[in-house]
Amino acid sequence: MGPISWIIFGALAGWVASLLVGIEERQGCLMNIIIGILGAFVGGLIMDLLGFGGTNFGWDVRSFGVAVLGAIVLLAITGQIRQRRR
Repeated sequence: MGPISWIIFGALAGWVASLLVGIEERQGCLMNIIIGILGAFVGGLIMDLLGFGGTNFGWDVRSFGVAVLGAIVLLAITGQIRQRRR
């Protein structure tokens, strides 16, 4: 996947994760891209730790699900950090 594909894939994964978590209106497009791309890496690490291994850098349902899972984890962590600061 090229850089443009990563941006599009990250934007979609971050957007879906923000919809599932319920914070879509507080998060912009750039943040969706960042959360989605980082979520793909975090989701990949989680899958490796659980023994599902195998890195796939393509556009498929499994990769998208892993990216969304990782993005949800990141959004949950950042949400906890934001609540502690208040």
